[in-house]
Amino acid sequence: MDYNQEQKQDRKTLLWAALAVLLILNLVLVYFIYHEKQENNVKDEIITAKTEEVLLIKTKLDSISVELDNRIAEIQQLGGSVDSLVAIKNQLERDKRELKNVASFSASSYDKKIKSYESVLKQKDMEISQLKEQLGIITSEKMELTEKLSGLEAAQQQLADSITSYSVQNRELKEKVNIASALRAENIEINALSSKGKERDGGKYKSKRIDKLKVSFKLAKNAVAKQNQKEVYMRILDPDGAVLSDMATGSGTFAYGGQDVIYSSKETVAFNNTGQNVDIYYGRGGIPMKAGKYVIEIYSEGFKIGEADFQVK
Repeated sequence: MDYNQEQKQDRKTLLWAALAVLLILNLVLVYFIYHEKQENNVKDEIITAKTEEVLLIKTKLDSISVELDNRIAEIQQLGGSVDSLVAIKNQLERDKRELKNVASFSASSYDKKIKSYESVLKQKDMEISQLKEQLGIITSEKMELTEKLSGLEAAQQQLADSITSYSVQNRELKEKVNIASALRAENIEINALSSKGKERDGGKYKSKRIDKLKVSFKLAKNAVAKQNQKEVYMRILDPDGAVLSDMATGSGTFAYGGQDVIYSSKETVAFNNTGQNVDIYYGRGGIPMKAGKYVIEIYSEGFKIGEADFQVK
């Protein structure tokens, strides 16, 4: 009986001991779980804080990137060099990519980089101001040069207009002088010469009695005309308007009104401004002259200087 009680007592003691061990183990387990949870919370807080810092840094870098793009565009527009800014922009993009590695993130390191980028922006703002100032000076000088050039062009145009005006006036004066210097045939007489040399006047002749025509006139005095050798051309137009001509006996062509005109006969006259008399002959070459009105035209130096007519029966 005593032995059984002792066994029961031992079992009870072992049970309590086991319960005590289990309690201690549970307490230890609870402690470790709590401690691990605390560590995880701390880690989460650190990660959250770092994530917020990373986002803040990324926002600043994005803003600086936009500002760099603006400075690059403005300096290019002003004609400045942007090589250094492009290199800085490339470095900034690399820094932004490295932000993905949160484990190696250093806020202090990025703060230094941001301050460096902001310093570059301030420096470029000063350069842009200088470029604008220089451009303003250049633009002002360019405007002055443009105004001077416009003035020179206006003066040149005015000079050209004056030269044109003088040329027109000079041409008109020359034309007036040429007209004024034109000879004038006065007192034109047309006589018929027979084959025997008999001369008839009166302006009306029988065809069979005309072997030659003698046209006589006086060259009026003209102080403007040059005293030199002058070619005087005579044209004889038959009743149909055809010009009497015989190239074998001295007929030919001369320039008048921009074209070649046939003449019947010509005479070289030494003009001396004395009212001298001139005789020009034309032989009909054995060809009978048809009845009707004939017209005599006298030309010299591009002008028609006289006209008369006669009748053939």
